[in-house]
Amino acid sequence: MIKTRNGDIIVTNEKQNKLLKKLYGCTLGRVVLKTLTAPCISKAAGAFMDSGASKLLIKPFIKRSGIDTSQYIMSGFNSYNDFFTRLVKPGKRPVDYIPEHLISPCDSKLTAHKISKNSIFRIKGSRYRVSDLLQNDFLAKRFCGGYCLIFRLEVDDYHRYCYIDNGTKTENTFIAGELHTVNPIALERYNIYKRNCREYTVLHTENFGDVVQIEVGAMMVGRIVNNHGEARFSRGEEKGRFEFGGSTIVMLFGKDSISIDRDILCNSAEGIETVVKLGEKIGKAGE
Repeated sequence: MIKTRNGDIIVTNEKQNKLLKKLYGCTLGRVVLKTLTAPCISKAAGAFMDSGASKLLIKPFIKRSGIDTSQYIMSGFNSYNDFFTRLVKPGKRPVDYIPEHLISPCDSKLTAHKISKNSIFRIKGSRYRVSDLLQNDFLAKRFCGGYCLIFRLEVDDYHRYCYIDNGTKTENTFIAGELHTVNPIALERYNIYKRNCREYTVLHTENFGDVVQIEVGAMMVGRIVNNHGEARFSRGEEKGRFEFGGSTIVMLFGKDSISIDRDILCNSAEGIETVVKLGEKIGKAGE
């Protein structure tokens, strides 16, 4: 289930969910998945989405997904990927610049999960290890007792993401893998945060301490495009973008570094995702 910050329930795409249940719920479907989740297939799809011919897909997609085009700059598209990574109009994603406020890095459906002393967090009763995400035990242990925030983007979301604070960052670390969908249906059968291609960096932030940000690729997402390697950054500055498809950002915060807004915590405890927008407050510094 998905809710807005006002508590309204968002209706999900049942046709898509039925298809995914067939793919992930039977032997034949999982055979098909071996092909669909291969990085080479995603790269091929990405190459087509960069081509001029892919522009034919834009109007049918807008009609099918019900995107509010008034939010975006809708011109100058030479390919579907140009449209997919479209820019919002000035003022449509105001950034909260109050230093102690924690902001969302993107438009997404958010859940918050406490990280136990064993560097484990739970989603829908399943256990996930931070070390599996990072393939780095030493780094994972630094976030024991903190929070894991999962920002799940769907195809109709704004697919650019920003920095949550002022600070500096390390180089990006890429981890190769498969490309499953990030739909919760897939999460029930596979640990997609462990299996999917992903890229992470450590953000040394002014107000929230050291934070790890992980961009996770998904089915038919050929590229995670980060704008910077080792660099200094500012709150609200664009960090990067996802090209074509749904995707996820996972953020790790240390013990006592943040407190999450109550509505998001309550929803997460019930397995409900909360709709958030880039730049909006989702918590604050400190417990």
